[in-house]
Amino acid sequence: MAERASDPGPARIRLDKWLFYARIMKSRTLAAKMIGAGHVRINAEKTNQPSTAVKPDDVLTISLERAIKIVKILNCGTRRGPAAEARTLYEDMSPPPIEKSATKFSALPAKRDPGTGRPTKKERREMDRLRNL
Repeated sequence: MAERASDPGPARIRLDKWLFYARIMKSRTLAAKMIGAGHVRINAEKTNQPSTAVKPDDVLTISLERAIKIVKILNCGTRRGPAAEARTLYEDMSPPPIEKSATKFSALPAKRDPGTGRPTKKERREMDRLRNL
């Protein structure tokens, strides 16, 4: 019986299986749903078939919930192993996450003295009269 370490693995593998083995998706079912919904591209071409075969040197673009992940397949793999083993199956080529700018919420709320509470209806009407002048 051959040793597992010397086994190079298959030359091609189903896309849903590879996403599961590489621990990008939690299950093959979730991987198949993401592929079917068109959230995965192989070498910049959309695919909606979970059975599409991928091979080393293919580049996958995966649209996840809050990020876009770009990975280059290095190995097909033979099982869903530990995370350290899964990281050897691909090279992450994703751009760094975009930092949220502070300018989006640059307008500070109006300052109020502590303990004054919310304005009453009468005070709101007075403020409205002042603004309309």
